[in-house]
Amino acid sequence: MQKPKQFYYITHKKNLRSILKRGILSHNSMKREKIEPVKIYDDAIVARREDIPTGTGNYLWDYANFYFQARNPMLYRVTRERGNADILILEINSDIMDCDGAFISDGNAAHHRTNFYPADKKALGKLKDSTFKKIYWAEEDDSKREIMAEILIPSCVEADKITGIFVASPTIQNEMLGSAGKIPVIVQPFMFFMPEYRRRLSENQNIILAKGDMFFSTAQTLTVSVNTVGIMGKGLASRAKYQFPDVYVKYQDACRKKTLKMGKPVLYKRGSDIEKTLSDESDSLNTQNGERWFLLFPTKNHWRDDSPIDGIEEGLQWLVKNCKKVGIKSIAMPALGCGLGGLHWKDVGPLMCKYLSQLPVTHCTICLPMEGDLSNEYLSKEFLLPKKEA
Repeated sequence: MQKPKQFYYITHKKNLRSILKRGILSHNSMKREKIEPVKIYDDAIVARREDIPTGTGNYLWDYANFYFQARNPMLYRVTRERGNADILILEINSDIMDCDGAFISDGNAAHHRTNFYPADKKALGKLKDSTFKKIYWAEEDDSKREIMAEILIPSCVEADKITGIFVASPTIQNEMLGSAGKIPVIVQPFMFFMPEYRRRLSENQNIILAKGDMFFSTAQTLTVSVNTVGIMGKGLASRAKYQFPDVYVKYQDACRKKTLKMGKPVLYKRGSDIEKTLSDESDSLNTQNGERWFLLFPTKNHWRDDSPIDGIEEGLQWLVKNCKKVGIKSIAMPALGCGLGGLHWKDVGPLMCKYLSQLPVTHCTICLPMEGDLSNEYLSKEFLLPKKEA
């Protein structure tokens, strides 16, 4: 792995004034200086790190810790417990790696399987380069631990090493501009598990158009486009197979029993809590919105085929007929058949909106195609829900 261009520190916005004055301090340094930061982590999680040795006679509390990747299971937990409005992600110059006594952990530093190495190029070779380019993780292959690799700096990192401040929205950006000095404040919703683009189709509609990562949606039901021959090789299906292996098992079973057909989706009412699946230190997580179901929606018969738009329409008709009966309360869907299916949004969008506007749900989020930017003409209510269909 090459030397990263930056590291990241996650904190509460009320701590910024102190950080800019004193730097980013280790927990023990804050205790000595009698600084009481506003906490974003659970007390039990922080306390666990006090007695974890790094192999040098020091403990994690002796270091200020920074992540190689900010978009990780710990940030996911923080945003789900506390929301995004109070959270800052500080971007830190990678020169801190050259500090005397710096260490690198090959995963979450508090995890019992994690190893510590002096911070140098040899230590970087212990890390998986692909781990820090991924935008998601899973428990089964250990990427949930690995993606939280840290750089540990003794005592303190000076404030002049902060090169940027990431926030979730323009509202928070405007709030922080006055206290950030010359440090740029950058709106980056993606880092906070939020869509880059999100708007309701109209005030009286339940349809929301979004551009972002559907698998981090808070909708009760997530829709995965699949074929009917049991192959999850590309796209959202491949992502579901990797991140939620139990969904793949259900899909294989439905294909084997031939209950999954064009025009007949299969709903998997997943029993485990998705928030705990994705969050760090999940045993102590208190969630109220962890239920996620998966709607396996056939968009083609064979994976080599293009998607037939009439088959997609049959599936949408099934959804309208069965939504209330199966208990779907809110749903997120990709642009069905677009991308790998060969269909175009200008054809699929109005068809989806025609049927999804009939669903008895609190909201229905359509995740727009990620390839290219769509013209505003194709995102308007007039185009997607013409008066004769409204």
